[in-house]
Amino acid sequence: MNIYENSNSAAFYNMSWISFAISMGGMIAGILYLESEIAIKGFLFMGYLFTVTSCFTLSKVIRDKHESERFITKMEKAKTEKFMADNVENIVKK
Repeated sequence: MNIYENSNSAAFYNMSWISFAISMGGMIAGILYLESEIAIKGFLFMGYLFTVTSCFTLSKVIRDKHESERFITKMEKAKTEKFMADNVENIVKK
């Protein structure tokens, strides 16, 4: 049985993707309708695309670090509990 501490609801998950799609579409439409040269529009689009992909990468790195820290903490706790279970009898006898 898996229990996740910070599970998001389906509504929050859907709202996040919908707001992302709306903001992405709005920014692309804004760049397309901007009255400027194609080179400037291309530069803005590439900058925007790089920013979005960087945000996804950063959020993945932060999530992976958090999950690895939780795993290490869980392993350390299990080792401590095993050590105490194995050695409490020896300590109490002394």
